[in-house]
Amino acid sequence: MRPIAYLRATDAANAVEAVSTDPTSDFLAGGTTEVDLLRQEVLNPRRLVDINDLPLTGIEGTPEGGLRIGALARMSDVAAAPVVRERFPMLAQVLESGASAQLRNMASMGGNLLQRVRCSYFRDAESPCNKREPGTGCSAIKGFSRGHAVLGTSEHCIATHPSDVAVALVALDARVRTLGPKGERTYAVDDFFLVPGDSPHREHPMEHGELITGIEVPATPVARRSLYLKVRDRASYEFALVSVAAALSVADGTIADVRMALGGVATKPWRARRAEDFLVGAATDPDGFRMAARVEMADARPTPLNAFKVELAQRAIVRALRTLSDGPGAGPAPRPGTGSPS
Repeated sequence: MRPIAYLRATDAANAVEAVSTDPTSDFLAGGTTEVDLLRQEVLNPRRLVDINDLPLTGIEGTPEGGLRIGALARMSDVAAAPVVRERFPMLAQVLESGASAQLRNMASMGGNLLQRVRCSYFRDAESPCNKREPGTGCSAIKGFSRGHAVLGTSEHCIATHPSDVAVALVALDARVRTLGPKGERTYAVDDFFLVPGDSPHREHPMEHGELITGIEVPATPVARRSLYLKVRDRASYEFALVSVAAALSVADGTIADVRMALGGVATKPWRARRAEDFLVGAATDPDGFRMAARVEMADARPTPLNAFKVELAQRAIVRALRTLSDGPGAGPAPRPGTGSPS
């Protein structure tokens, strides 16, 4: 690894100025993904600006029932916070399934949202990759694509977004707060992640030097009964083949409210709006759950190697909804297993 200059920031404004005025500088937080990419020479900044001393670690509930999380709050601290476990069970579950305990103790919430894709062609620094070098092509489309996306893809990229916690935040209509050269901004989290389209190298709308300062989750009563179901090749530290973040409210056997997002199947955390629209006002019926799942996955564009994800995603959606609808009427839903859904 070549030499890299290092600067330890003392406040957010100084950190933003240091990075925004130097196109060869990047922020450094937990570094659990970034350092790997530096070693692999996929990322090549000339200077890292360490932001770990900034006062952005808070985790607090709002009087309205929402949640504020500092961008530098560690994943393990957020998962353990009583206000998170009480108000947003899916968020605690997603954080505990998202990495090993060692990584959760280091990884920051803001950094998790910005982690780069796990596509091996992106990470080998040799294969053509439009994310790494725009215009060179996508090796995954005709290569080994078992773990790649079936939704939100384009002819330029089929890489799956890797974050677990982003899936829950999309389901919860969270907002991402930033500080940049032009001042403070707030992004709806579903707009914060971009599909590849013709510009797969752009994964979010932030400009260079813009710093995530916090995440806001609005009061979401339905989220008190929620879960995160993650289907993966092994139950230990592993990325999702398919995941579902779901929350459900039922009144007199009818679905009053539902929130759902998918991971492991799309180029961004995927809000399952078609399924939500289908389910609201419907009975809690397994056949209805299966139809909603089919509606959501209707536009999937699989490769021969990842076509199994279409049915797997449908089964995972059904299992998540059945788990929530079959449980007690109040309180958090029981944590689902991590094996293949039935």
